[in-house]
Amino acid sequence: MTRILLLSDTHGHVDEVILKYAKQADEIWHAGDIGSFKVTDRLKAIKPLRGVHGNIDNATIQKEFPEHQRFYCEDVDVWITHIGGYPRKYDVRIRDAIKKHPPKLFICGHSHILKVIYDKQLELLHMNPGACGKQGFHQIRTMLRFSIEGEKISDLEVIELGKR
Repeated sequence: MTRILLLSDTHGHVDEVILKYAKQADEIWHAGDIGSFKVTDRLKAIKPLRGVHGNIDNATIQKEFPEHQRFYCEDVDVWITHIGGYPRKYDVRIRDAIKKHPPKLFICGHSHILKVIYDKQLELLHMNPGACGKQGFHQIRTMLRFSIEGEKISDLEVIELGKR
């Protein structure tokens, strides 16, 4: 079993509460708008980190973190990108690719709105952890955590970090 902490849109912010949850995970996944290597350096010091860059990330961050990550966690095909849209409203940049070869778990950030939706048409689980940074229009900072065991995604939990 692999315990995942999923966060996005830190915009350069990391604090002790985020790090407390990071210590409880086996892996940390960041869905873009990192904002500063301060964030990723602190997270990588705790647990293995996978991430993608977002639209606010500079060229240095873009060199280390790609636009897309597609990988397997146990037996689950995972695709992480920053700007992905939602079921039936996927972003034009990924729409054709996701329809041709859908993952089992599709993750994006960008909207600062936490959503978890099952796409019945493509048979995939879509996750957006919201935003755990302090910049943006969101009112409550959020993250997600869940477990993957074989092909099973379970134990999904919304983590509220308080007001931004």
